[in-house]
Amino acid sequence: MTKLKKHKDENFTINETLPHQINAPSWKGTGIKMKKPFINEYGVTIGDSIYSSTQSPLNHWSDDIDPSIMAGDQWVHPTNDIGWNTSENRDLIEAKKRPQGVPFTHPDKDVSYNND
Repeated sequence: MTKLKKHKDENFTINETLPHQINAPSWKGTGIKMKKPFINEYGVTIGDSIYSSTQSPLNHWSDDIDPSIMAGDQWVHPTNDIGWNTSENRDLIEAKKRPQGVPFTHPDKDVSYNND
């Protein structure tokens, strides 16, 4: 059974991934630690995967709201953002992982001799 990782008494990752997202990448072995959700300056929780907040401008939209208030880093979670699920961004994560093991080699024997 996989052990839950805790951060300040809050479970938000299993084995350095987000299992509730079908295409969520694993951060394991990248040296990047998953970050917990945060509340931005508008009182909206970012990174909880619920994607809805009563404080969100999207839930109170009107002609008086400038859409630019929803732009910027305060609306993007560094490790739990839907953008990480794209193949291009997953490749960025995979490139940070250390290789797992090395191929079998022997300094003075050609183990593949006569195998082709």
